[in-house]
Amino acid sequence: MTVAEKMYLPAIFNGLSITMRHFFKKKSTIQYPEQTRPYGREFRGLHVLRRDEQNRERCTACGLCAVACPAEAITMVAGERKKGEEHLYREEKYAVTYEINMLRCIFCGLCEEACPKEAIFLQNDRTAPPRYERDEFIYGKDRLVEPRRAEGEKDTKANIKYRY
Repeated sequence: MTVAEKMYLPAIFNGLSITMRHFFKKKSTIQYPEQTRPYGREFRGLHVLRRDEQNRERCTACGLCAVACPAEAITMVAGERKKGEEHLYREEKYAVTYEINMLRCIFCGLCEEACPKEAIFLQNDRTAPPRYERDEFIYGKDRLVEPRRAEGEKDTKANIKYRY
């Protein structure tokens, strides 16, 4: 070893050259709230419980989504539809409570694949907003069910406005 190698000078200059190259590169940092990066097609965001063409909830509380969830983030309580509620629920059985714990959810999409009624979907354009309390990460039907559509309004993602 030479004296220069013993003093680590080549290694120091090599490290400084790498630092200087990165110093003059274009920054990849974005100003997040104002700017967002485009999501990929395979991105899975927030969950939504869909309605059918007559504005009735599609979920029949079969529990397949909860069984398919590897993180055990989905809980539900099933109930019987009462007389006069035919315009609210599709089947005789419906989910009285439907909750997803977003802190446990790994956004794998298995609940979406397991649902036979196509009631639950993961949106590809919505992310979970920041929260400050653990209780706020348990999403109930008030946050999951898509809003009712007006008469004659088409079922598209463009006209869904969620309360988050």
